[in-house]
Amino acid sequence: MSRTARAYWLREPGFGEIRPADLPDPGEGEVLVEALVSGVSRGTETLVHDGGVPPGQYAAMRAPFQEGELPGPVKYGYLSVGRVAAGPDRLCGRTVFCLHPHQTAYVVPVEAVTVVPDEVPPRRAVLAGTVETAVNALWDARPLVGDRVAVVGAGMVGLCVGRLLAGFPGLTVTMVDTDPARAEVAGALEVGFARPGDAPDELDLVIHASGTGAGLQTSLDLLAADGVVTDLSWYGDAPVELRLGGRYHSARLGIRASQVGEVAEARRSRRTRADRLALALRLLADPAFDALLTGESSFDELPEVMAKLASGSIPALCHTFAYPSGPGRAGPGEQ
Repeated sequence: MSRTARAYWLREPGFGEIRPADLPDPGEGEVLVEALVSGVSRGTETLVHDGGVPPGQYAAMRAPFQEGELPGPVKYGYLSVGRVAAGPDRLCGRTVFCLHPHQTAYVVPVEAVTVVPDEVPPRRAVLAGTVETAVNALWDARPLVGDRVAVVGAGMVGLCVGRLLAGFPGLTVTMVDTDPARAEVAGALEVGFARPGDAPDELDLVIHASGTGAGLQTSLDLLAADGVVTDLSWYGDAPVELRLGGRYHSARLGIRASQVGEVAEARRSRRTRADRLALALRLLADPAFDALLTGESSFDELPEVMAKLASGSIPALCHTFAYPSGPGRAGPGEQ
């Protein structure tokens, strides 16, 4: 068996590469995972790729099992699905999700992996981290039966939120995005779609996930009086300008940040992060989420494809990467 895996590293902003990675034997309480597929969290990972994380946020943006430091060289990523090749009997052979960077195989503590339900295909399971973000957002937003809701930003996170909202009784849900091509995906998720200028207003609840100041302003403009925008966006070092005169004060509008690093306050005393992730994986039994899987490449293509995702030349929602069958088969550059 080869004792070297391969991992994707951002050498410096804008330039990624595949590097060898030492692969130790799993110890007590650890598992060896052979990667099957990983996905790119397009918003955060392309921001990292472009060097757009402010220095003051390097520690806050540190990914689980990250090596190196922002802005680079750094091994970054957190949507990995693999098969347990060694570890406790109850896990051996099971498909698991792990918040691990893009790497052909890795050794992690048992508690770092979550078993993927049998009814969830491995490729769909890479969405677990994104659906977990959506679950946390809804715990923060607290939609009520019969609410009129908009999700501004029909990207990977926003569409996951939209699909979960579609299951609430009596809700009217509209995805709002500047790209008319997202209407087809919204339809597959059984939610409405509108361009910003055509979106319904006087809404009970708006969830913002566009990652832009313009999207946040649109979200505020769509709210009814006393409404609150639940903001999932991470803006990096980009400035955000809002018009907070006039209706913002007279209608007593609000903005609440929602971030997946902590369990939402409404559930923090009763749910752990592990509980939240396990719930996200159960929710992925819904085949409608396959509409978000819009491209696939091989692991070896990751540096080239990541650059294209960051530039927008590949207009993917969730682009996935297929892996060789495990560390026992050495790939290019392995000894």
